[in-house]
Amino acid sequence: MKQSHIEVTERIIEVSRPTRTAYLQRLDEIANRDRGADRLGCANVAHAFAAMPTNDKFKVVAEKAPNIGIVTAYNDMLSAHQPYGSYPNIIKDEAAKWGATAQVAGGVPAMCDGITQGEPGMELSLFSRDTIAMSTAIALSHDVFDAALLLGVCDKIVPGLLIGALHFGHLPCVFVPAGPMSTGIDNTSKSKVREQYAQGLIGREELLASESAAYHGAGTCTFYGTANSNQMLMEAMGLHVPGSAFIHPHDGMRELLTREAVKMVLENTKKDHYTPIGKLVDEHVIVNAMVALLATGGSTNHLIHWVAIARAAGIIIDWTDFYHLAKTTPLLAKVYPNGIADVNQFQTAGGPAFVIRELIDAGYMYPDVFTVAYGGLRDYGKLPVKENDQLVWKDLPKESKDELIVRTAEHPFDPSGGLRLLKGNLGRSVIKISAVPEDRHIIEAPAIVFDAQEELLEAFDRGELEKDFVAVVRFQGPKANGMPELHKLTPPLAVLQNKGFMVAIVTDGRMSGASGKIPAAIHLTPEASAGGALAKVRTGDIIRLNAKVGMVNVLVDEDEWEEREVEELTDAKRHANEHGIGRELFGGMRKNVLSAEEGAITWL
Repeated sequence: MKQSHIEVTERIIEVSRPTRTAYLQRLDEIANRDRGADRLGCANVAHAFAAMPTNDKFKVVAEKAPNIGIVTAYNDMLSAHQPYGSYPNIIKDEAAKWGATAQVAGGVPAMCDGITQGEPGMELSLFSRDTIAMSTAIALSHDVFDAALLLGVCDKIVPGLLIGALHFGHLPCVFVPAGPMSTGIDNTSKSKVREQYAQGLIGREELLASESAAYHGAGTCTFYGTANSNQMLMEAMGLHVPGSAFIHPHDGMRELLTREAVKMVLENTKKDHYTPIGKLVDEHVIVNAMVALLATGGSTNHLIHWVAIARAAGIIIDWTDFYHLAKTTPLLAKVYPNGIADVNQFQTAGGPAFVIRELIDAGYMYPDVFTVAYGGLRDYGKLPVKENDQLVWKDLPKESKDELIVRTAEHPFDPSGGLRLLKGNLGRSVIKISAVPEDRHIIEAPAIVFDAQEELLEAFDRGELEKDFVAVVRFQGPKANGMPELHKLTPPLAVLQNKGFMVAIVTDGRMSGASGKIPAAIHLTPEASAGGALAKVRTGDIIRLNAKVGMVNVLVDEDEWEEREVEELTDAKRHANEHGIGRELFGGMRKNVLSAEEGAITWL
């Protein structure tokens, strides 16, 4: 194992010792109780199994058969979750073959950032993660389950399910993906059409045709955003059936993989193989996830989500840990927006299995960790194949099938990961540079301050941004308005950059890595609404963003900067996000949420 990775892990173990120890003690206390059907009162048990077929009641109560709780994000509106409609019956059928039972314990909400992008509903997006975690807890709170299967794929859904599951850390759990949609219009063409629309060169009809060609069927979107980064990280943490992340929903292997998840979770309930998720997800597994994110240039949202996930298991990490791991973790994948390939092409070229195998063999990931699979993490470096209606796992070729998409650890795209920590007098932020041209890694230009993304879009439409500048988009943090993603700003900024202007964005909001080629210092902490330095910036101040050395500063005389007052939003702007589209229901979360670097947690 690389010494740099060992040092980060040891620091995490040491700083987490009190919270992790307390977490494991709570887990053991719960795990040592009698099972639910034996422990609960008779009326409680009768309620829990009232709707079960008589034979299943007998199994779970008299025969003490394992009972699996299914927590599902199914809805038939969102392409990624629509395939889950048939999964409960498949799971129940497979459980019965092994003498077990299964119940749909509950559902969790699943919203789509692609639908709410740039709309008021996007201000509920980040908070939906903790809502999903609480919904998972409610589903499992009936406390009659011996294991759980978690059905969810997209941006906040997987982190929310995982946070919720870790609060029931005594249960063996397996995450069950549904797979990506088939490849549609290529992402480069899609981006060009968006830029043409931003310039007024095409109309809404042409734009809708392009978007509908990109998002056209069941499954996750095919770019490597937060949803598909989730799937990569679930593989790296050993929480999937190995190799199940990027198999199409209608592929014949998908049902076999779902049935295999049932077998695995039941195996992990046995006394001699008991593997509860709270013990599986330890410090080494969290580091493995962080390394997989960095090695694939994944979503910047996970610098928020995995801090919260780790904390749910009593483990303390921050952006400094990501920074130190990134310095020595090689970039092994180029998938859009980090490259031109989509996740289907990534899978064909070797996919998560190729990356995990390379990272293990080169000493960047810990192989000797608990996983839901029988053979440990090295199983996740193999490819599942259907033979005679059975699943088998086969070794991948030593070399990549396409070196434009994935590479070996000996010949990476870059010797360091695609994410950087930025520090300076504006605070701490992160930047995804894997797609940013090298001549744009340093930007020095006057600030133009916007208090909402709509203000920037309006300025672009008026033709006021045809120059070098750094867009300061503030009051977009968790406390201000729930920290929405600012994807709609990418096309106009890309248009300006393509015209030769030096442009960048500095914000306390999110962009999920969708900034693409635009230098973007995001998640700035402390946020403006918490009195952060971003609220002191004035239009015309010179900002220097240097991704090479990891700095972002406003170049104002130090004494003047210290004396300058923090600007506050007008009452009208401050109240604009408090009502409508359900936003008033999330006022308590905005009030109590921790900073982005602390995981934007609302439950501590």
